[in-house]
Amino acid sequence: MWSSCHPKSDEDMKECAELGKSLNRLSQPTILTLLACSDKPLHGYVIVQQAAESPMFGGKKPDATGIYRALKRMEEAELVTSVWDTPEEGSAKRLFSLTDKGRRCLRRWIDALACYELTLEELRGLAAGALKIDLPDAPMCSH
Repeated sequence: MWSSCHPKSDEDMKECAELGKSLNRLSQPTILTLLACSDKPLHGYVIVQQAAESPMFGGKKPDATGIYRALKRMEEAELVTSVWDTPEEGSAKRLFSLTDKGRRCLRRWIDALACYELTLEELRGLAAGALKIDLPDAPMCSH
């Protein structure tokens, strides 16, 4: 489902522009997209697992606490709803679903991400110019 683009970084630059860390503020559109793609409600744990496979996290498991906090904020904003799944055995878990308001929010994110893409490309150009290097192609991208 996902294409990926993961900049290769040297070990000493591990904290610099590493996907899954520097872009985790974009967890909301990731969560909304995962819920929109699912034909059934998702457990929070499944959302964390699937988010790790998304372009925003590049195969690295996101902070589960952060995802659960985002889900709580999104539920308070009526972007998602949840119900308790209480199996006869095992612990109770919440199942999350996308609301109509959440779908409208995701549509807005699609537009915002297009603007971010243009802005980030301009920033890449400025950064490359500052270093007096040619703007490199995106590294290790596969689609």
